[in-house]
Amino acid sequence: MLESRVVFNPAAGRGKAARQLAEWRQQLAGRAEFCPTNHPGHGEQLAESAARAGCSVVAAAGGDGTVHEVANGLLRANCPEVTFVVLPSGSANDYAYSLRHEFAETPDVARLVDVGSARAPDGRQRYFVNGLGLGFNGAVTLEARRIRWLRGLPLYGLAFMRALCFRYGCPRLRIELDGVARDVPTFGLTLALGRREGNFVVAPRASLVDGQFDYLHAGRLTRLQALRLMPRLASGRPLPDDYPEIWQGHAHEASIRGRSTLTVHLDGEFFSRPEDGICELEVKLHPGALRVLPSCDSWLGKG
Repeated sequence: MLESRVVFNPAAGRGKAARQLAEWRQQLAGRAEFCPTNHPGHGEQLAESAARAGCSVVAAAGGDGTVHEVANGLLRANCPEVTFVVLPSGSANDYAYSLRHEFAETPDVARLVDVGSARAPDGRQRYFVNGLGLGFNGAVTLEARRIRWLRGLPLYGLAFMRALCFRYGCPRLRIELDGVARDVPTFGLTLALGRREGNFVVAPRASLVDGQFDYLHAGRLTRLQALRLMPRLASGRPLPDDYPEIWQGHAHEASIRGRSTLTVHLDGEFFSRPEDGICELEVKLHPGALRVLPSCDSWLGKG
């Protein structure tokens, strides 16, 4: 077996990544084994088996969903010496964006980056590398899955508008961040490691190596207030620190309790949907848990 494995999603970028994948195959000919994913969760299995078999590099070729699965496989394999590489070809590529911007001066130096984990009372647990979104954030993800003809910011902008029209709500949640609790109607919550969530820059100051989440907790926002915030999130301008019903800060762990079910995504992949019946969640940070090469260019032979 070759020392490197590329786990790729044939449907990445809404099926528009075939040409890019062919280029990567040519650049890595004889150096990496390419393994396609065939079903949800397959990327995690392929990555875990590659790490346990002794691969020194495991790459995710696709969007943030592929990144999420491959990262979970590597973390479950518990092989910290394996280097993770991202070959972005998805609809959002949020994690690749954060890697590129945070490590712009040292793109070819492998770094140990932070990871989060979410656990529900029914025992399900998953890691995430870019961010967790709850409430309206999860509703946007639900709508994005229904739109097949767009990519990037136009896709998530339309999903934002549709979620605002059809899935608006502010259920009362008890959200505890590092022991400080708020029991308030909640529009949405982000626990960010990376800077973007669905192409929106929700955490422009977030760092993948500072050992903490950047959180954005929106309370009882009206539709109009949310609409007014949208241009700031799209452009990456920080939200005002004193914006009504918005709390921002840093945390290392979170506990969420609600009377209604929680819609939660991790890295754009659903952890829980309304029909799952999950009303509670525990979230923790794992500093420096994953070894990542910020840029794929040198590994591909471009640098």
